Amino acid sequence: MLRFLLLLAALCAVTYGQCPTILTKSQWGGRAATCRTAMTTPVTYVVVHHTEGTACTSQSACITQAKNIQNYHMNSNGWCDIGYNFLVGEDGNAYEGRGWTSVGAHAPNYNSNSIGISVFGSFTSKNPTTAAQNAVKNLISCGVSRGYIKSAYILKGHRNVTATDCPGNTFYNTVKTWPRFQA
Repeated sequence: MLRFLLLLAALCAVTYGQCPTILTKSQWGGRAATCRTAMTTPVTYVVVHHTEGTACTSQSACITQAKNIQNYHMNSNGWCDIGYNFLVGEDGNAYEGRGWTSVGAHAPNYNSNSIGISVFGSFTSKNPTTAAQNAVKNLISCGVSRGYIKSAYILKGHRNVTATDCPGNTFYNTVKTWPRFQA
């Protein structure tokens, strides 16, 4: 029995080993969406953003930021949920937004065929922490291993799909060096 459990644990580590800690919307206290459009997966694109707001380095601070962003998207923008599929904190955690299977509201003309990942903070003149960058990369790998993102996905910065400075000049220059990036 012990051998079986060790083998099962090793198999899970190989299959899902690249997944960062992902706090579900209920774990971070997010509001329920008022609508949902199912997304066909696996998707072709991953679009990287920054929130252009306050960064966070602890889970409690990131939860506060996630709630603030969701409130802004729903109350001010009139959207039915937070726009991003996932948010990432400089604490190294991922925070579920619309998740793997719901169309986001983060990149016009790409929403229905992409996962939008936004890092809390403004990264025009600095990069997110290594923990945040690794969480983004691991979230992408996780999506590939779980079949939500195509293995031959295309990585883009938000500025590659619409007129914006997002995800900030410094972070964008870093994202351009990551595997599968195409302008």
